[in-house]
Amino acid sequence: MEQNACLSTLSADANTILIVDDDEFNRAILNNLFSETYAIREAKNGRAGLEEILKNQDHLCAVLLDVIMPEMNGLEVLQRLKEENLLERIPVFLITAETDATMKTAYELGAMDVIEKPIVPYLVLRRVNSVVELFQTRRRLENRVVEQDHELSEKTKKILTLNQGMIEALSTAIEFRNSESGGHVTRIHDITAILLSETNFCPGLSEEEIENIALASVMHDVGKIAIPDYILNKPGKLTPEEFEIIKTHTTQGAQLLERIPQLRENSSYKYAWDIARHHHERWDGKGYPDGLKGDEISPWAQVVSIADVYDALSCKRVYKDAFPREQVVEMIRGGQCGIFNPRLLDCFFSIEGRLAALYDKNHFYRKGQ
Repeated sequence: MEQNACLSTLSADANTILIVDDDEFNRAILNNLFSETYAIREAKNGRAGLEEILKNQDHLCAVLLDVIMPEMNGLEVLQRLKEENLLERIPVFLITAETDATMKTAYELGAMDVIEKPIVPYLVLRRVNSVVELFQTRRRLENRVVEQDHELSEKTKKILTLNQGMIEALSTAIEFRNSESGGHVTRIHDITAILLSETNFCPGLSEEEIENIALASVMHDVGKIAIPDYILNKPGKLTPEEFEIIKTHTTQGAQLLERIPQLRENSSYKYAWDIARHHHERWDGKGYPDGLKGDEISPWAQVVSIADVYDALSCKRVYKDAFPREQVVEMIRGGQCGIFNPRLLDCFFSIEGRLAALYDKNHFYRKGQ
């Protein structure tokens, strides 16, 4: 923990982007795009780029990495950075005109995003800036905890880390990427708390455990920070390939939470990790990413799953309008949005009127109301 905190302190104010590309024209385009906001360093091939990263790692906030280069290609550089555990600290964007296979390999190695050539300037700016903001916020929050370590008791420190770190980082990460998500995570928190406290679906949970689970639920979609904008905000139906990418937000979210040392010590962490990874599992085993079935899925992941579906159906999204309340209820009852635990459904329907009131209170308007 102390080592990670020290590393974060060194790189908290990093504001340099490294552009690694053997094409001078491409480097000039990217340099011009980012030079007003960031300091820029350049490398002409993969080997030189790797040397720059290793030498200046504490000053870099992002790396823009071409694939086809002499001496060492971009995927080889990614592999070395993964071995050095630097991808947890420095987001790397692979820039390529290559095939889907290259993109898949890049994500598996740990690339934060893949930017396709020819680049679209405003999209590249948006995607890079959002991730840099996330990493910088996380570093500031980690450093804040380190600075207060000698002043706070263990309990106060955990509360501060939870309230200021987890929720602020979540809001920064998700709301920056998707303007719909801020209200969404608030409603998921409330629905989760009501289902756990006002039904007998999880008897025996203490008030503190319910609070921890509800707070953890707001992080269920944190992995969407790693999903490209053109997929996350696509108004039409996703292609099978795009759907496979968006499904990775579950594993990406769990991995992101693993990388926040202070959160791992908090009592909400085990719930947050489990929910982020498993809130798209289904009772019949047809969910993802692990194909869990029945009671293999934790009760809190099941609760967040039905809360997520209820809210998604009830509110307007970039790809659809909101459904009327009566239709939402029938779609969930009829299994049109996945199969849920029958006992969970009974508990859900017993307090659905209470949940519907959340939307009236928060002025979320649905057709038919």
